[in-house]
Amino acid sequence: MQRLLAPCSKLAYTTRYIANPTLPYPNPCDIFINHRGIDTKKTISGLLYDHFTRQRLTAFLDSKSLKPGDRLFVEIDMAIKACGVGIAVFSPRYCDSYFCLHELTLLMENKKRVIPIFCDVKPSELCIKDDRTRPAAEIRRFQLALEEAKYTVGLTFDTSNGDWSEFLTMASDAVTKNLLEVEERRLIKEHQHHVQADNYQ
Repeated sequence: MQRLLAPCSKLAYTTRYIANPTLPYPNPCDIFINHRGIDTKKTISGLLYDHFTRQRLTAFLDSKSLKPGDRLFVEIDMAIKACGVGIAVFSPRYCDSYFCLHELTLLMENKKRVIPIFCDVKPSELCIKDDRTRPAAEIRRFQLALEEAKYTVGLTFDTSNGDWSEFLTMASDAVTKNLLEVEERRLIKEHQHHVQADNYQ
């Protein structure tokens, strides 16, 4: 375990970074924010992005992270594969969006840690309507991803009377904890791989 606990490890660096946010942070995408823009871009999703940016964490939000000329699906897929943690901001019209469901499915299929946020909607109210314009196999993938997210412990928020400051603190704490856990597990797997490789030599 000496390799895991070395001060130069990314986990140790991440811990030091959280305590001292003036340090440069190396990860190109810490948090991917999956959301329905028409519902939450100017409210909860935009505030989360700004909040994480102030903490010097790298968040991906399409309206903030993409620039003219970027290929939409390529950039989004790359950000999902690179991210440490995903946030799925569920809202009343979330399931009407192909892009939302596509991103959520990629997060789940890439085995990312996803923190659901149920914003003005209950998990039981989220469902995918099959309008026969998409292949049945794709609809099934979307349904499986949505069901997995609905049964993941998350946060709830009511935009009409919720405490925004308290919510942002809770979301920040949840993301920080999950980022550290994800990195710790990655380092453990990396250590086990090195041990196995040494045993074969």
